[in-house]
Amino acid sequence: MSDCLFCKMVAGEIKPDVVYEDDAVLAFRDINPQAPVHVLVIPKQHISTINDIQDEQAELIGRLYLGAKSVAEQEGIAAHGYRTVMNCNAAAGQTVFHIHLHLLGGRNLSWPPG
Repeated sequence: MSDCLFCKMVAGEIKPDVVYEDDAVLAFRDINPQAPVHVLVIPKQHISTINDIQDEQAELIGRLYLGAKSVAEQEGIAAHGYRTVMNCNAAAGQTVFHIHLHLLGGRNLSWPPG
């Protein structure tokens, strides 16, 4: 989508601080980190919200988690622990309408969040 911030990143029009990339996934540091490690893992394919995920995209969603696992290992937080979160729609905190998995770690995280 031409007006989507994350699609512009995938297209190379905007240069995020990339920490991981493969053929299906892009991961970059959040510009407003909520933990010492806060990375957003996005599919290169535009999907607006969790509600828009189709059955044939199940493998792609799995690739988001595999990307998050790789980033956690690379950042040295895999053994200690980390959190992954995906918000759906504005009331849940989604601000960019291109699905993205938040990977948070590098400190103890409390529960429940927000």
